[in-house]
Amino acid sequence: MHRKQACFVTGTDTEVGKTFATCALLHAARQQGLRALGMKPVAAGTDAAGRNEDVEKLIAASSVTAPRELINPYCFDLPIAPHLAAARAQRRIDPDHIIAAAHALAAETDLLLIEGVGGFRVPLNDDTDTADLAARLALPVILVVGIRLGCLNHALLTAEAIQARGLPFIGWIANCMDPAMPQREENIAALQARLAAPLLGILPWQENSDAQAAARHLTIRFQDTGYGIQ
Repeated sequence: MHRKQACFVTGTDTEVGKTFATCALLHAARQQGLRALGMKPVAAGTDAAGRNEDVEKLIAASSVTAPRELINPYCFDLPIAPHLAAARAQRRIDPDHIIAAAHALAAETDLLLIEGVGGFRVPLNDDTDTADLAARLALPVILVVGIRLGCLNHALLTAEAIQARGLPFIGWIANCMDPAMPQREENIAALQARLAAPLLGILPWQENSDAQAAARHLTIRFQDTGYGIQ
């Protein structure tokens, strides 16, 4: 049996391809023979059926079936900041509830990938943000960098925030979002020279996002990460 492992996946901002990269990581793990499961603790924005697109993508990319209420403990209708969405729904996002769900999921799989919401420091309630949640889970962090104008500053600041929490920063993924971005390779090289973590892959721009195809561009070997959920 494989050693159970877990990672926290965050992004430099919202809409940088965090779910796409997490799905690619799930496919890569499956190709390495691991039973892999994605978790989205908090999601905002639903369709007419009350489903969140990111959650559905994670479920489709996972190789383990689990109760939806564990995979996505908090789902809100409006695509706004989680603490505001929760307030409108007259609910409070409880980190203890999320952590309990994460433990239940981790017990059923070899690898659990927990995808954050937005960037690394998004408020969840009046006194907790996603960085606090990651710190309480004590998980290593993978950073998804949307390669676009402004990515250097966003990536470097996020890396500092991860390291300030004392969390292992085990790697970052470059997600190429703009096919016409000038100096794209130079921007990626600048981040490679400055981020204190390995580049785990460059996901090329795709007109129709295919996470399974994108997995071929990742170099991470999950058996080597060695981290379990706390």
